Amino acid sequence: MKVVLQRVAKAAVTVDGTVTGAIERGFLLFIGVSHTDTKEIVDKMADKICKLRIFEDENGKTNLSLSDVSGEILAVSQFTLYADCKKGNRPSFTGAGEPEHANHLYEYMTERLKSHSIRVEKGIFGADMKVELLNDGPFTLVLDSDEICGLQG
Repeated sequence: MKVVLQRVAKAAVTVDGTVTGAIERGFLLFIGVSHTDTKEIVDKMADKICKLRIFEDENGKTNLSLSDVSGEILAVSQFTLYADCKKGNRPSFTGAGEPEHANHLYEYMTERLKSHSIRVEKGIFGADMKVELLNDGPFTLVLDSDEICGLQG
């Protein structure tokens, strides 16, 4: 699983002209699922995301978590995080999970995030989404389950 996390002042996702999810202060998550991902991996990734201390405290240090600032999450599925651009000029997406598997784990991820008492909004899996955000910082992290969960070197 790969997640691009952006700390935002606000974010929204629109499908066919209708806002399907919108948040104020919090995280915009772009979530990519591979064919080898499991619920156990999602559990670890969701826990890591919710515990990250990347909001500033009263001393200006990034020392506060999402819950500490009553932050929210906007979760957007994004299979393109598994693009392989090594050969040619057209990316290959063979590393991305099959849609049924990916959607199942994407939905599971949003529920797991909610279990931390965090408000979670989301896009629509597989839809043509328009995402607007006001990046706060900017502060952007790339989380890879191979590293977070200790699956590779």
